[in-house]
Amino acid sequence: MRKKLTIGILAHVDAGKTTLSEALLYISGKIRKLGRVDHKNTFLDTNEIERERGITIFSKQARFSSANCDFILLDTPGHIDFSAETERTLALLDYAVLVVSAPDGVQNHTRTLWNLLSLYGVPTFIFANKTDICIKTKGEIEAEFAKALSPACTAFFENQTKAELDEKLALIDEDFLEAFLSGEEIEEAEIARLIAERRIFPVLFGSALRNTGVDFLLDTLDRYTLSPVYGEEFGAKVYKIAHAAGARITYMKITGGALSARDELVYTAQNGKRYAEKASQIRLYSGEKFEQTDTAEAGEICAVLGLSATYAGEGLGFESDGAKPVLEPVLSYRINLPEGCDPVAYYPKLKELEEEEPSLHLCWNEALVQIEARLMGEIQTDLLKRLISERFGVACELDACKILYKEKAAAKSVGIGHFEPLRHYAEVVLMLEPAPKGTGLTFENRVPENFIEQNWQNLILSHLYEKAHRGVSTGALLTDTKITLLAAKAHQKHTEGGDFREAALRAVRHGLMRAGCTLLEPYYNFRLEIPTPSVGRAMSDLQARFAEFETDSADGEFTVICGRAPVATLHDYTREVLSYTRGTGKLSCTSGGYEPCHNAEEIIAAAAYDAEADLINPPHSVFCAGGAGYLVPWQEVDEHKHIDIDVSLDSGEPIVPRASSVKNKYNLSDDELEALMLRVFGPIRRKQYSEQKVMSAGKKEKATKKPATPQKRMIIVDGYNVIFSWESLKSLAAKNLEDARDLLIDTLLNYSAFTKREIALVFDAYRVKPGRGSDSSRGGFRVVFTKQDETADTFIEKMMHELGPNYNVQVVTGDRLLQISAVHSGIMRTTAKEFEAEVARVGKEIAEFAEKLSEKKMNGKPTVISKN
Repeated sequence: MRKKLTIGILAHVDAGKTTLSEALLYISGKIRKLGRVDHKNTFLDTNEIERERGITIFSKQARFSSANCDFILLDTPGHIDFSAETERTLALLDYAVLVVSAPDGVQNHTRTLWNLLSLYGVPTFIFANKTDICIKTKGEIEAEFAKALSPACTAFFENQTKAELDEKLALIDEDFLEAFLSGEEIEEAEIARLIAERRIFPVLFGSALRNTGVDFLLDTLDRYTLSPVYGEEFGAKVYKIAHAAGARITYMKITGGALSARDELVYTAQNGKRYAEKASQIRLYSGEKFEQTDTAEAGEICAVLGLSATYAGEGLGFESDGAKPVLEPVLSYRINLPEGCDPVAYYPKLKELEEEEPSLHLCWNEALVQIEARLMGEIQTDLLKRLISERFGVACELDACKILYKEKAAAKSVGIGHFEPLRHYAEVVLMLEPAPKGTGLTFENRVPENFIEQNWQNLILSHLYEKAHRGVSTGALLTDTKITLLAAKAHQKHTEGGDFREAALRAVRHGLMRAGCTLLEPYYNFRLEIPTPSVGRAMSDLQARFAEFETDSADGEFTVICGRAPVATLHDYTREVLSYTRGTGKLSCTSGGYEPCHNAEEIIAAAAYDAEADLINPPHSVFCAGGAGYLVPWQEVDEHKHIDIDVSLDSGEPIVPRASSVKNKYNLSDDELEALMLRVFGPIRRKQYSEQKVMSAGKKEKATKKPATPQKRMIIVDGYNVIFSWESLKSLAAKNLEDARDLLIDTLLNYSAFTKREIALVFDAYRVKPGRGSDSSRGGFRVVFTKQDETADTFIEKMMHELGPNYNVQVVTGDRLLQISAVHSGIMRTTAKEFEAEVARVGKEIAEFAEKLSEKKMNGKPTVISKN
């Protein structure tokens, strides 16, 4: 039975990875002519940007065969800027070929790739390329790999006898040693098993450009690999999204069962919505060409059409979603669109690019109303600008990069969050403590059994998990912090799910305000190769850039310096190295994680962040007294808290909340207490203030009741928030924002006329110049475009406070800040989705009314319209 394997080619940039892919395709007979990177005619680098720069940017697949095996080859990017693209393919690989340039040896990015292969457990063959121009012997190269990567790196030579190979393998593995000493021959299947278990890493030698050693590599892959075993249950891993000729294409590997055209796939999108869609077409790609197939079996890499909301890293069927990429961007850029291009309208369009290339982390900065891109380096900036220009015909610019700082809890602390506006209730107690480097945010539940219902505990943890928490020093993202749920309290009648979200997030902020935060900055691990006369200059520069380093090697002509330094000081050093070494120096950098910031005070002062004034992430709590909610500053929350607990920050013992004194003494539940109070004091009777008692001539007389003035209904609608929340308007806005805006106005005009409710529809126009704004009314329908430097949120808040007691106000928005402001003002708030259902219901009534009216006219009956 023929084997079917997915192999990946990985390498440091310029190690010859694409050239090796071309050679494998040529030797196997897949292509008739060898392409070259410098000739810009390779089979796999088909993108114009890739051919211009001579590097691989997008991962692609090709298919070829050997004597006993059918291979699916995944060619991955080698440049560090596109490491995330490489990492996404690792989960798909059965085997990997790590290409190392023999003259350059093991470089920093090579080590990064090696660690990722180890993390994902991918069996690996090593191909030492460019041996035709290397002065090292094959034995020296093997020794270098054994020292830098793994002692299990073993050379496989083309003219090597089986006995010689067995002798080398006997020195690597004890089982092989016993077989060798007893005179037995080591079977190829046993060698393949140890390679699959990552206990042996074959090292092969050659020159991909000269086409030497490539046929032996192909033969070795054919002989020393095992076919994976797949189950009958369907599973698949999505690793890439693309758009071509108006079609959305989902690239995936089938990891179990089979997928046939017209099969229905049920999955959950990133927004939590469930989809059930059919695979309308299945394609098998090789380079730019593809062939359609009816069925994709387990082990196949295929492209599926018909899925509208899949995403890279998603698991289908029995597969779970992939882990978060280890390599993260460290630089942030603001995208400046040309004048007249509304960033609110363009942001959903640009997110389509992120869907295809997740390493282009695009995010919306609500506070500054701008689009930001979080990238790995400068090559990605050029790619992003080119993609935006080609896809949307817009020439954008990116501001100078900013460093992506992070924060972690400075010490262990307890945070309390209380949220109790009128008819709402929740209280949460958390412990926050610093965690080891690189662990990110971790969560633990230590609530004692039966203290609060399990569903509330799960809800709190899910709210903590989904939020991108921010520190209190600069407002940067929080990382390397452990958050433990200690206790929580709900009300029998008034607690809703959103209450625990507010309480939990306030508890996090309260704990961080107490403990403070340590500012972290990204570091690079670097390798600097320079002429020996330039060593003094290099060491001086590195010291000035707060680097830690040591001399790794020196051969008289060149010296290699290795170390680590802050990204903020090193990211622009390459040009300087090339300048003072006259083009002979090389600086390679890889991600080194986050460390405490070397100039934290300076960065914090420049950020000028006020954690107490952050309305989106408030540290204060909301309590209730006298029928109204009031704000308690974070410094005073301890004095108002409702959960009385013993917390020892030093001990590792479980935290046990103290029961109230009433329960300790009488062992009464809340229900029993309420029933007891009802029997003793009777039901609560509230004093009625609707009728006044007036004293006249010593007698009490009932005053004449004044007729109450009916309140007018006013609905304030956040226009753009509704447009991008309603699917029908959102899809229309992606094509033409003005059409979506006009459709919303027409829909709400009909709604207002039919329901006799006044509506104020507010649109953001604060970035439109000259920005005089506009305010037009028609009957009870008002359309407002805000002025320059005035947001819709500001206008709506002002309007809410200006409307008097004669109005019953309802605010329609998904904006969290506006919703909180509405609650505090006693105003009814409605989400855009809820309002969409209401408008649809009224639309149906309008249609029914129009139909009845038409029937009456046709029957010749007089038409009578009554006002409600």
